[in-house]
Amino acid sequence: MNKNIFTPKLFTTLKGYTRQQFGKDLLAGVIVGIVALPLAIAFAIASGVTPEKGLITAVVAGFIISALGGSKVQIGGPTGAFIVIVYGIVQEYGVDGLIIATFLAGILLMAMGFARLGSIIKFIPHPLIVGFTTGIALIIFSSQVKDFLGLQMGATPADFIQKWIAYGAHIATINIYSVFLAVGTIVISLLWPRVTHKIPGSLVAIVVTTAVAYLAHLPVETIGSKFGALSFSFPRPGIPHISLVVVQKMIRPAFTIALLGGIESLLSAVVADGMTGGNHRSNMELVAQGAANIGSALFGGIPATGAIARTATNIRNGGRTPVAGMIHSITLLLIMLFVGKWAALIPMATLSGILVIVAYNMSEWRNFLSITKGDRGDIAVLMATFLLTVFVDLTVAIEIGMVLAVFLFMTKMTRFSSVKRLVTGISDKEDELNTEDIGNFKVPVGVDVYEINGPLFFGAAYKFKDAMRVIETPHRVLIIRMRNVPIIDATGIRTLEDVEKECHKLGTKLILAEISEDAVMNELKKSRLLFKIGKANVVPTMSDAITRSNAIIESAHNNGV
Repeated sequence: MNKNIFTPKLFTTLKGYTRQQFGKDLLAGVIVGIVALPLAIAFAIASGVTPEKGLITAVVAGFIISALGGSKVQIGGPTGAFIVIVYGIVQEYGVDGLIIATFLAGILLMAMGFARLGSIIKFIPHPLIVGFTTGIALIIFSSQVKDFLGLQMGATPADFIQKWIAYGAHIATINIYSVFLAVGTIVISLLWPRVTHKIPGSLVAIVVTTAVAYLAHLPVETIGSKFGALSFSFPRPGIPHISLVVVQKMIRPAFTIALLGGIESLLSAVVADGMTGGNHRSNMELVAQGAANIGSALFGGIPATGAIARTATNIRNGGRTPVAGMIHSITLLLIMLFVGKWAALIPMATLSGILVIVAYNMSEWRNFLSITKGDRGDIAVLMATFLLTVFVDLTVAIEIGMVLAVFLFMTKMTRFSSVKRLVTGISDKEDELNTEDIGNFKVPVGVDVYEINGPLFFGAAYKFKDAMRVIETPHRVLIIRMRNVPIIDATGIRTLEDVEKECHKLGTKLILAEISEDAVMNELKKSRLLFKIGKANVVPTMSDAITRSNAIIESAHNNGV
């Protein structure tokens, strides 16, 4: 398994590849290419760049993701999740800044893959993912209101609240024809699957509404009227000048692109595995995503990642190898070169209708409501990420959401950690013994027994320190039972070292008993704490601990201590 960790799935699936499967991949690839056409254009325009950049991204990045990826059926390209990030970068740093950020994000993704962080990214908390996904969906929807209603206004404000204030101020300029085309797009897109799944409803909606607007000479804004003449020739590769100053400026947005791209691509791959019964290679997938974003940047494209909806479409139409994804990119390239000029006739209201559907599908409102009925910590992460995404910035939302999630997880883990005193070591009365926890042992007078339950890490170490402070009378022996300690960190090690120093000062022998986890034992060895305590004082069972305690006490008596 390890030797194949960085082997693209393409190389694996081509062994025994049949003509029959090629036929299925060809059909699936062509269909997905047609599905991707309106989405690539819509995502590019919503991101603040020209339509051809979306198609270039789908062609270049989509091909690389399929050719090098760790999933057999992953379809890559521009996605709705990136709209908010890309739009913000373009507004602040321009298109050149976006290209550099995408290039750097590609390098980061490849580094994450080669560092084998693919499995770690899967542990991003679900409430955080739902929070920023729902926030992105709301922002996408709000960004489409102007074109949906055909409002006559200048540039749309970037701030969420100011955007809606501006919409309200210009609501009198609503264009009923734009509303008609946008609503028509939504209706056709939703109802067409009842007719057939072979031809995507979004494509039918574009053809119908564009024909209606063109033939009826409707007074609505189109791609051509907004962007002028479009060039759908394939560009030469190149990259803007990169310096250390530029890298320092763009590394933060690049990190956001890389993190979001990694999360979305691996989520898509997991969904695909569930649909096909496959098993993707997460680290190779990250490497492919990185190479794809570098390739997209070299040709002036925008960020790309695995697209869940297009991947599902590929699977439903018979695509089972990366060949289908590569054909999807070739299909888009042919459409771009030979039919691209007709894209100028597409009404902006039509694209806004498509993006409203995308926003709804992204919203995960059912999951959102489900989480709000659960644990308070999950609700806090969800709401913090959602509100910060909408009102502040996606980068800040992810950063604070992760910190909050880690803090709440640490708090939960701390609750599962406890330190209890099993024997006081003061008398030899039988009621001093806890037979359930310590066994039927006769604990000698002068022996104190404590048990640690749960991880001994920085969040729980204070409990152990507080428990140790109650020791008022020095004892001959202090036994610390560690059978239920699964992990220990540097703070836990330091706490045990402090206990060892205090025992040494008081003339008390410290015994560690029942260290069951190899990871804990290895940490204690590396810290040299076992050497300080003494090999004889680290025992595998409580019976051995009692025996060792008796020997220590007997030795002390013999020496007249």
